[in-house]
Amino acid sequence: MSKDRSVTVGELVDALNLTVFTGESGFTRRITTVDINRPGLALAGYLRYHPSERIQLLGRTELSFLRGMDGREQALRVFAFCSYEQTPCVIVTRGETPPEALLREASARGLPVLGTNLVTTRAAAVLSTYLEEQLAPETLIHGVLVDVYGIGILITGSSGIGKSETALELIKRGHRLVADDAVVIRQVSDNTLVGSPPPLLQHLLEIRGLGVLNAMTLFGAGAVRTHKKLVMVVHLEAWRDDFAYDRLGIDEDTVRILDTELPSITVPVRPGRNLAVILEVAAMNHRLKQMGIDAARNFAEELENAIAGEAQRADVPAFNSVRDYGDALNEDFD
Repeated sequence: MSKDRSVTVGELVDALNLTVFTGESGFTRRITTVDINRPGLALAGYLRYHPSERIQLLGRTELSFLRGMDGREQALRVFAFCSYEQTPCVIVTRGETPPEALLREASARGLPVLGTNLVTTRAAAVLSTYLEEQLAPETLIHGVLVDVYGIGILITGSSGIGKSETALELIKRGHRLVADDAVVIRQVSDNTLVGSPPPLLQHLLEIRGLGVLNAMTLFGAGAVRTHKKLVMVVHLEAWRDDFAYDRLGIDEDTVRILDTELPSITVPVRPGRNLAVILEVAAMNHRLKQMGIDAARNFAEELENAIAGEAQRADVPAFNSVRDYGDALNEDFD
């Protein structure tokens, strides 16, 4: 289940070591968006589309504009600017001191005014990076996340199917564990998911019959990671004799996590199958596909060309694909 996140102004101050001009009365205000606003138009009096729910960033331009007003006009502009209860805070850049009118009005309304020594563009970048990380949509998924040849693989499947045992074998083969049993997945950008373990489960691996193991203590610091970008999903399921599993790998399945589609493969499990080796090969094959080398598609194209050539020599209709040829054979047998 995904959940919306927020950051308090107090957390922002602690994380970025910001200067506080107005005390801590508004530190419980919550920041719910990663967007930053430079309120030049608002200070000029145009407030129709003012994004008051964003952090308001005042740079040299906005401060010089305020200081160029007479006292009455400045007080009116600051009164209107600070009147929005949903504004989380105001941040002044370049180590500047905010105008007294702004400090007075903000203090009266419990609006935090903060400061940073960074230049405005750099401050905006730092704020955006921090908020994107903290406010990223998040979900908790039952599974195991491993780093195999640099490919983040999320292993899913029913309880007891062998996810943790597969992860243990991968660790012994030199790969790294990220999270076992529960994986916290966050969408840090449009097409990027990052997985990490819940704090209480970090570095832990649960093996039935052995109990809870500490992978870092057993195998060293090189056997674990604190987080990893998700690249693909491998779903383990019990082998079914009545089900026709994909034997060519032409069809590419996907699974949706949060707002991102990830490539997914289903691996049937039965005694004698080395799942760790299968996952290693899946990781390497995915990397080859990213490099433009797709063995399954190359085989299908060569087979289709061979079928078309045989059809011409036999003076029978050519087929458009391997699947069409298979369908025709099935109809003949029927």
